[in-house]
Amino acid sequence: MSFTLAIVGRPNVGKSTLFNRLVGKRLALVDDQPGVTRDLREGAARLGDLRFTVIDTAGLENETDDSLPARMRRLTERAVDMADVCLFLVDARAGLLPDDRVFAEILRKRAKRVILAANKAEGNAADAGVFEAYELGLGEPLRLSAEHGEGMPELYSILLPISEEFEERAAEDAPDTDVDLSEAEADEADEGAIPMPTPEKPLQIAVVGRPNAGKSTLINQIIGEDRLLTGPEAGITRDAISLNHEWNGVPMRIFDTAGMRRRAKVQEKLEKLSVSDGIRAVKFAEVVVVLLDAAIPFEVQDLKIADLAEREGRAVVIAVNKWDIEDEKQEKLKWLREQFEQVLPQLRGAPLVTVSARTGKGLDKLQEAIMKAYLVWNRRVTTGNLNRWLEAMISRHPPPAPQGKRIKLRYMTQAKTRPPHFVVMCSHPDKLPESYSRYLVNGLREDFDMPGTPIRLHMRGQSDRNPYKGRRPRKPGALGKHLGKLQKKKD
Repeated sequence: MSFTLAIVGRPNVGKSTLFNRLVGKRLALVDDQPGVTRDLREGAARLGDLRFTVIDTAGLENETDDSLPARMRRLTERAVDMADVCLFLVDARAGLLPDDRVFAEILRKRAKRVILAANKAEGNAADAGVFEAYELGLGEPLRLSAEHGEGMPELYSILLPISEEFEERAAEDAPDTDVDLSEAEADEADEGAIPMPTPEKPLQIAVVGRPNAGKSTLINQIIGEDRLLTGPEAGITRDAISLNHEWNGVPMRIFDTAGMRRRAKVQEKLEKLSVSDGIRAVKFAEVVVVLLDAAIPFEVQDLKIADLAEREGRAVVIAVNKWDIEDEKQEKLKWLREQFEQVLPQLRGAPLVTVSARTGKGLDKLQEAIMKAYLVWNRRVTTGNLNRWLEAMISRHPPPAPQGKRIKLRYMTQAKTRPPHFVVMCSHPDKLPESYSRYLVNGLREDFDMPGTPIRLHMRGQSDRNPYKGRRPRKPGALGKHLGKLQKKKD
């Protein structure tokens, strides 16, 4: 998905009908009665070759109290704040109403981009309403008929450059991962070859965790100012926000994300969008800081978030927050390290640091852990060292011989970095048990100082068979026959 489009407007202007047409399914209820849609509905939209996320919203009503329409309006305003593009629908047959003018002013102030569309514009009867829409000052209105599919090519032409812009921006922001290495590059294994962060390509860090773990407070401490809204209530942060900051001389882009709760507890549509935005931030990060609450660490959701970062191949740092209010610090720290080894064996050795987002204590150790994780994530090992190490590992513990077939591990090299990828050439790779691969991965972590980082190990087949065995000899050509005759005469 390249961008998010929110469809907004008064009740009964055809927002849900357009939503259904863009997603290609009747996901949203549609009726002549206004106010059928009350919460946010998200869908995967397709328009020609464009793919984007579309949000159907409740009808904007000019209410500001605590009534249901006012709460629906506030939810819609949140969607406006989060969306990359707002498609503002007006009813071409009904013409402009006072509420349309009020909401046009709201969108002008809050929305990043606004596309004005006059819906129900089929036929000559809608011409007056389309011309009247110019008064809103939001540019030329797009004539649409969501019910009959009219105006879709024109909407495509408007969204196409927006999609291309977001794809270019995503390509610029996306970190380099799974970087291919030639054998010569792997043999130049030194820390000087590691790409260090620059202002143009800062180190990208995502701070993730459950609601109320203190993510926004921690980032405010790092940057030294209250840029992000904080408070005792859980779930204040709604969307992933990135901030550029030079932290002790290292250029960084830090993503603050919404708290991720268990799926069963995520009921509100807006929170579902926030969680998906947080997952997207993990994919755009190089180092992921999993922030735990010292009072209730290693909840199921914490483990799922850390596992997600490992599966995405990102360097991981575990930070335990609210350490300033912990009484038995030494005993608690010992228990945390033991628990970490047990519940997250795939991240064994990853940095675990204690911090206080409220007081700022432990931030130096956190940055040191982030830089160490980043360097390990970029680690290169020479082919010579790898093969000497592989020979020692095999002599210490030879691979099994399933069904009497001995598995030979012949050669090993590093194919990629970010995270480290290794390839072992062997016979019968499909018969090598997973336990032996884990034995090799754990050995790589320990012997080459790669704690905590995801390691990818691939077994590639290499046959014992002589490639020329069984092939018929090629018949000699004219020159060969002539040389053969000469040889016979010589004999």
